Amino acid sequence: MSLPRVAFFASLLFATGASSSAAEAPLPQLQAYEVDSHWRQPVTPFKIADRTWYIGTAGLSALVVVGDAGTVLVDGGMPQAADMLLRNLRDVGIADGQLKWIVHSHAHADHSGPLAEVQRATGARVATNAESSVLLARGGSDDLHFGDSIAFPPVKADRMLLDGEAIDLGNVKLTAHFTPGHTPGSLSWTWTDTRDGKAVRIAYVDSLTAPGYDLIGHARYPRIVEDYRTTFAKVRALPCDVLITPHADASGWAPGTAMPHAKSMTCRQYADRAEQKFDAQLDAQRKATP
Repeated sequence: MSLPRVAFFASLLFATGASSSAAEAPLPQLQAYEVDSHWRQPVTPFKIADRTWYIGTAGLSALVVVGDAGTVLVDGGMPQAADMLLRNLRDVGIADGQLKWIVHSHAHADHSGPLAEVQRATGARVATNAESSVLLARGGSDDLHFGDSIAFPPVKADRMLLDGEAIDLGNVKLTAHFTPGHTPGSLSWTWTDTRDGKAVRIAYVDSLTAPGYDLIGHARYPRIVEDYRTTFAKVRALPCDVLITPHADASGWAPGTAMPHAKSMTCRQYADRAEQKFDAQLDAQRKATP
């Protein structure tokens, strides 16, 4: 703003008798991003397969996959989970310097929140795609649907992935699958582990929900419906003996219980259910659109 315009507004305030002591209600307090308690409830880390550990909370998944050429962290939960993750890494035997990579599902505070701090503490490199790298660098601000309400510490990406590219840990490889919809840069991951002497194909599939999203005429995301349709089809076809999702209960997991996967779900079931809810949401918006 130029000085003449500042002077103009100042004179206008005095002319109208505006005063900081006017009897008006105070401005509202800033509101923190608050979540359900089970998203913040630590659980004892447990093995999913021979090289794969769950180290997240009761409600938000975080996985560590251990290879003979390094270890990768998949998602982290809320920003305040950083110390818990670092402690859990040590508890499952991940020595300092062994964590080589950090990957994620999507760039929202409830999954990518602590990644910057873990990156600084461990020296691990962050791998993502071009779409997510921008949102990570902004710390989640200017989100297409949530604006600045779910910000988190910004994360610097070290490696840009292509769809189908893999993170190589020697005896295990994590393959990136672009599954846009929940965010334009959403990522899902697959790898093959072993359990009881048998191969286990694990799929970590991103959220497929559209919570409060405008699906019709979205000016900043005009292809949103097409992206969801493509993703539903892709998820159905993933190699998927064990399905895990960023929100653990979305795929039947209940971490911290005697049976963490008491209600198992296939990738096809997960995609089918998500598409049914998506179709109902889209139909309701179409009916409400003049």
